[in-house]
Amino acid sequence: MKPKKQFGRLVGCTRCGRRRGIIRRYGMHLCRQCFRDTAPELGFKKYS
Repeated sequence: MKPKKQFGRLVGCTRCGRRRGIIRRYGMHLCRQCFRDTAPELGFKKYS
């Protein structure tokens, strides 16, 4: 018998575990809320 196929997001945010709104660019795997909290420390700047 075949194993059941996994659907949906298997990996969540590395900081809080949330699985919605994940930013995976540059291998960050942060949800958008955690990204907004940590973006200045990571070197991102808000221009407008």
